[in-house]
Amino acid sequence: MLWPSWSSKDPDEKKPVGWTETLNATDWTHYTDPRNLIPIVLTTATVLGSYSFYRSYLRRIPKAALIQPKFWRKRSLFGRVTKVGDGDGFRLFHMPGGRLAGWEWLPWRKVPQGRAGLKDNTISIRIAGIDAPEGAHFGLPAQPYSKEALDWLTGYILHRRVRVYVYKKDQYDRAVATVYVRRWLLRRDVGYRMLKLGLATVYEAKTGVEFGPGLEEKYRRAEKLAKTTRKGLWGGAKKKDFESPRDYKTKYADSKMV
Repeated sequence: MLWPSWSSKDPDEKKPVGWTETLNATDWTHYTDPRNLIPIVLTTATVLGSYSFYRSYLRRIPKAALIQPKFWRKRSLFGRVTKVGDGDGFRLFHMPGGRLAGWEWLPWRKVPQGRAGLKDNTISIRIAGIDAPEGAHFGLPAQPYSKEALDWLTGYILHRRVRVYVYKKDQYDRAVATVYVRRWLLRRDVGYRMLKLGLATVYEAKTGVEFGPGLEEKYRRAEKLAKTTRKGLWGGAKKKDFESPRDYKTKYADSKMV
């Protein structure tokens, strides 16, 4: 209805309001009031911090190819050994946070059983700084003490919880790492133990050798002691006939095994 009768405008008609006028008309004190602003900031920071913590410490890593670059040389992974493949390599099921995060006691935090459950769910680990005798594969003969090294490593870590300090990913998508396991309440360096027992040699290569901070000299002393006392692989053959794992790989370099 038009009012007064001689007017051509409807009093109920709304005038268009510009964007600038809308902003100027908004009462911003509600948003800048510390009583409202502080809870919003704290909630946002908590959500972002929790997500960052989850990504860094609680997110499970199913294989070495998915380890974040920031982990290498700076972080360790905790988990259970599900398979030992050879004298210096095994498969690890990553359990971030360990028992504190519910692993192995909460119903939904269990290590899968069987090949089907573990497929594409384990990290391939190569023990850093050591080289164990090569087993028979790809039609090539086994080295002396390859079975002893495999049997010892299997008995020492299979189905046990270990912590691995990862350094890099090698050409076979394995995480090269120093490995520690609890034995009789003591933390044991697995690679160091194998060197002391004469079940492996110090890893020798022109480039890309990883030992971990301050471990190379310790490993070389352990190898020297095993060699002097003729333990394990050092006690079998004469010096002129001795073939290290590195010599073996070099000899069969044209094969697919290396």
